[in-house]
Amino acid sequence: MPYLSVIIPAYNSEATLERCVRSVLDQTFVDLELIIVDDGSTDSTPSLLSQFSEEDGRVRVFTQANSGVSAARNLGLSQAQGSYVAFLDADDWIDLQTYEKLTSAMKESGASSAACGYWLVWPDGKQDFGAAPMDSGVYGGDEVLRRLVLPLLNDRLSSRAFNGFSVRYLYSLAAIRRRALRFSGAYLEDELFLVEFFSDSTTLCVVNEGLYYYYQNPDSATRRYMASCVDTFLASLKKKQELVERFRLDPGPDWVRNCAWAGLLIAVGNEFAPGTPASTLKEHKRDLKALCAIPEFRDALDHYVPRDMNRRKTIVAFLLRLHLLTPLVLLYKLKNRHWGEKERS
Repeated sequence: MPYLSVIIPAYNSEATLERCVRSVLDQTFVDLELIIVDDGSTDSTPSLLSQFSEEDGRVRVFTQANSGVSAARNLGLSQAQGSYVAFLDADDWIDLQTYEKLTSAMKESGASSAACGYWLVWPDGKQDFGAAPMDSGVYGGDEVLRRLVLPLLNDRLSSRAFNGFSVRYLYSLAAIRRRALRFSGAYLEDELFLVEFFSDSTTLCVVNEGLYYYYQNPDSATRRYMASCVDTFLASLKKKQELVERFRLDPGPDWVRNCAWAGLLIAVGNEFAPGTPASTLKEHKRDLKALCAIPEFRDALDHYVPRDMNRRKTIVAFLLRLHLLTPLVLLYKLKNRHWGEKERS
């Protein structure tokens, strides 16, 4: 059996899949299997996957009807044979020493999981470093709760908000199966998975190097309008509340409202994403009013003032709190036109 199972969900990934897969197969750490789940692709992704599986016996390919990244990862988990599991997105790639460094650190420390830093990579080649969850070292359960789990619950707004990327960790597959952990939802699935996994007495070794390359793909599905955006957020918030109760966590008195504000800002941005059914000022104002009337969002608007956000979020929150929806619509229209002109140039 392989020591490590690497799971990649792939949907219409022909443009980036070669780079992603090569970064795994060319690892200095070779005791791994690569599970790629084709999520109902309609481009040349299936033929590429056939080539990879014929070329390298460590590649195992599975296919499902288009069901989203969470379902694809769950299928990969059900088929994994390794002692540990890692996730990788088809847009991204990893340093060729990533798994050697993480597995070595984990074995030497006796920790049950591992984490690394990452690079945000933009289409123009710009790269921004994202630090690991903590400094390099080994952390016990209480420290992991304080420095990883609670920030994923109590601060989703500030410029220092903890990043919930699940792809920069190694996980014990036995622990995942023992707890019956699964991904759920079209977005925010990473945060839920991390909170549930690390709330149950896990030791973590950290290698604070940028070993994962997270490509900021302008064509990503998460950058387009999602009809299920609000439902997905509300389901995520409910699950977080259940986890807080189950593990007796203490994220602070206003953590639900902080999360609700984050969800509202995401939903407002989604209202103006490419593919939105609304087009006129009247339609956008109607939809924004409906968003603000949702009980969880209404409560946050009435009883919590978000602080320490970046400039864009601060302006949007200010307009929402004062019910200034016409300027808010015009602001997003101007922003989207500006970015459209930048892309065309």
